[in-house]
Amino acid sequence: MVQFGTNMKKLSTRHVVILDTIKSHGRVSSGFIFDQSGADTSERTIKRDLAELVDYGYLTTVGGGRSLEYELTFAGRLFLPVDVDTYSDTDLDTRTGVCEKYEMTIWEQWPDNLFSAAEQTVCADATASYDAASADQSADAHKRELERFVIEMSWKSSQIEGNTYTLLDTELLLKEGVVSDKHTPEETQMILNHKAAFEFTMKNKQLFKTGLSVALVEEVHKILMQGLLEDIGIRKSLVGITGSRYQPLDNQHQIKEALQALITVVNQTDDVFSQALTTLVGISYIQPFVDGNKRTARLVTNALLFAGGRAPLSYRDVDERAYRANLLVFYEQLSIVPMKKMFVSQYLFSTKHYTGLG
Repeated sequence: MVQFGTNMKKLSTRHVVILDTIKSHGRVSSGFIFDQSGADTSERTIKRDLAELVDYGYLTTVGGGRSLEYELTFAGRLFLPVDVDTYSDTDLDTRTGVCEKYEMTIWEQWPDNLFSAAEQTVCADATASYDAASADQSADAHKRELERFVIEMSWKSSQIEGNTYTLLDTELLLKEGVVSDKHTPEETQMILNHKAAFEFTMKNKQLFKTGLSVALVEEVHKILMQGLLEDIGIRKSLVGITGSRYQPLDNQHQIKEALQALITVVNQTDDVFSQALTTLVGISYIQPFVDGNKRTARLVTNALLFAGGRAPLSYRDVDERAYRANLLVFYEQLSIVPMKKMFVSQYLFSTKHYTGLG
């Protein structure tokens, strides 16, 4: 894990263009960047931009003098903005800069903090408002809020996976036990499993506060896939991701090592929001199970937020296609920017629409 701190700088349009150019072409000179920049930008400005990006930690230099070249760092790739709509609309085989294989050193290079000081302030202020709104909440009000959250989270998390249950049908199922005859038994089971997994994380809040473990992640996955999947545990075979050129690991030993490496990074991270976001993208990226990876990532993420005294995420107003597109950008480009933007947006949504869930 690399110390990166909260001193992340806001990138200018030129910065983004430079980083994107280097990502597409690999190691290049300042002259190459200048040639690509157009007539409106001077060579001196390009060199200043490059020096700033090196100072930010987004670029590194190789060689010296006239042979000096610039190369994208892992942080430069991780924090490089990507236009999700344009990227996802690009034909699968014509996308550039794609990381088609699992990045074996990803957790060694992972920053200790994913949020800028400004982003942390936004989340801290939202938490303060949430705590203030939750003060002196009665037991009955807490029960109703928690029930509402579980319904909305179970519905939306399932919808992201293609479940066609409506919010109303989900409410009837979880509150009154009414099974919708318009949906498959598997869809019904998926909804019920979300509630059961959430209840497990609430009951075992202290375990998540102490720290994640492979066994704890596997238990959440087992509950989520009850009655839906026979092949429980770390997968032994290859899995593919529809619509993506990214190919996860296919060796069980390596998969378990990758999951343990992710967990070690999460447990060593002090910032709760960085813990949560790392878990959300990390489990999805590793794909440790045959199915149910994104569901597991969302439930474990919420468990960490709860354990850290923060509001959990229901994803209620997230477009399911946008969620998958944001993840696709991380899978193929290792840019966390779209997922982070969604994460912050959903945290603000939760702190405004729910109270006293912890």
